Amino acid sequence: MTPRPPVEIRSVAVADFDAWLALWRGYQAFYKTDIPMDTTQRTWARMLDPTEPVFGAVAVIDGRIVGMVHWVMHRSCWTTGDYCYLQDLYVEPDIRGGGIGCKLIEHVYAKAAEAQCSRVWWLTHETNTDAMQLYDRIADRSGFVQYRKVLG
Repeated sequence: MTPRPPVEIRSVAVADFDAWLALWRGYQAFYKTDIPMDTTQRTWARMLDPTEPVFGAVAVIDGRIVGMVHWVMHRSCWTTGDYCYLQDLYVEPDIRGGGIGCKLIEHVYAKAAEAQCSRVWWLTHETNTDAMQLYDRIADRSGFVQYRKVLG
């Protein structure tokens, strides 16, 4: 059996835009949504801006970007430490199941710990049962139900 090449997890860089965009579009297709390009460009700019609380990382195998994760640091009224919201996670479908999603989440855990956050949290759709198998191994379900009102 041929050993798998190592996976590198690193922060997004300016030169990653095209590869990241392909993953970002795949993520949107998975959730059957279409985020406008101006929002996509703003999100990308925020991830590259060191003054923003929005971050991104990519998974790279043999120079090819195969996964991405985004997270947002934010205040909490329940703790003195910030919370870290893992907002988006995506791995190319043809290589899922090999631990890349877990490595991306662990990267966020490390960054949150480094920033002295008190919690990492995320949401997933109830139909995303494949991902939930991973999530159930590496985190606790909160039992909370999300409500929302779109304002614009």
